[in-house]
Amino acid sequence: MHDRGTGVKIHPTAIIDPSARVDPSAEIGPYVIIGADVQIGPRTRLMANVCLEGPTVIGAENLFYPYSTVGLASQDKKYQGERTETRIGDRNTIREFVTIHRGTAGGGGVTAMGSDNLVMAYAHVAHDVRIGNHTVIANGVTLAGHVTVEDWATIGAFTGIHQFCRIGQHAMIGGYSVILQDVLPFSITSAERVTKAYGENKIGLERRGFTSAQISALHKAFRWLRDKKLNTTQAVEKMRAELPADATLDQLLAFIQSSERGFIK
Repeated sequence: MHDRGTGVKIHPTAIIDPSARVDPSAEIGPYVIIGADVQIGPRTRLMANVCLEGPTVIGAENLFYPYSTVGLASQDKKYQGERTETRIGDRNTIREFVTIHRGTAGGGGVTAMGSDNLVMAYAHVAHDVRIGNHTVIANGVTLAGHVTVEDWATIGAFTGIHQFCRIGQHAMIGGYSVILQDVLPFSITSAERVTKAYGENKIGLERRGFTSAQISALHKAFRWLRDKKLNTTQAVEKMRAELPADATLDQLLAFIQSSERGFIK
């Protein structure tokens, strides 16, 4: 490693475009390629063979494992090389062979990831995806274009998420699922053979400080949503009438009302 006069720890085999901006406390490993218009924040480390293309902005204290790629062109056939971006926050761990593609003009022009996320090996984050904070995206997960993953969601290995779907906050999806509709916040969902939400993510919510009253209310809400005698409108009316007002319940109801693809019950 040497600093090439910049103070940055850069392996001599790395290739860095002159327009890239790399914080002096960052570390660039062997055979890394950093393209034009890439910005890398403090204490971010790129291990061997990482490839970044711009425009891309990466925050502080991220760790990119070998052969991960960020900011490369979308696989969307409508993408014609227009200027679009990739934005990644702080303290994310991006494991081996992860692919994160930049946005498209038709999807808002930005693929974005927040902070404190773990993206495991071979996962794919397609164009215009929005990932929040504190998520876990396991090995081989595929997020198609325009997917939204909200804070604290966990997606099990080799799960595929259809375009435009939303994964609600604190949701947990079982491995090998095929998700074709929105996944309710706070829920445990599996779609390996039969698409079904099994109820509230009780253990995960307890770990994150939700009260027993909040979890109990969510348990009743999901039971009513799954009740074959109630349609969604009736279940929502029952929630509003019988459950105490609470921000958690409000978030669940807002998610249901804003769902455009429908949601898994």
